[in-house]
Amino acid sequence: MVSDADLRRLRRCVELATEALEAGDEPFGSVLVAADGTVLFEDHNHVASGDHTRHPEFEIARWAAAHLTPEERAAATVYTSGEHCPMCAAAHGWVGLGRIVYASSSEQLAAWLGDLGVPAPPVRTLPIREVVPGAVVEGPVPALAERIRELHRRFHDSARP
Repeated sequence: MVSDADLRRLRRCVELATEALEAGDEPFGSVLVAADGTVLFEDHNHVASGDHTRHPEFEIARWAAAHLTPEERAAATVYTSGEHCPMCAAAHGWVGLGRIVYASSSEQLAAWLGDLGVPAPPVRTLPIREVVPGAVVEGPVPALAERIRELHRRFHDSARP
């Protein structure tokens, strides 16, 4: 069940996704929160440089591996504007991070991009649990879906000639 605190953090993810869009990048944002509610790390996409591994969820996994104990990682929650791609889900699983709460699903994103005529990505979209079967996952959150859809529409409209 997604709580009011979860919604506040997901709204922050949408703000980070908006910052990414305003910086000319794909609109994704994520926040890592400790068990006690402390925000530990936040980031947005940095793939405009050409390095398509620069997803915020992947950066969170790397940061957590370097700065948190296995127990702290397992107790933490990752909030994100969009469901993890397979690369980020695998990083999450390997590092041993805890719960994932996402605002929009990979399935929703694929449908939105299809409606916009955007070609499919080179990596198949999969639900997180297909990559990390034991993951504790909550989402999507319908209250935020339209805002996220609009960010992707704006990004892809601006990328057209």
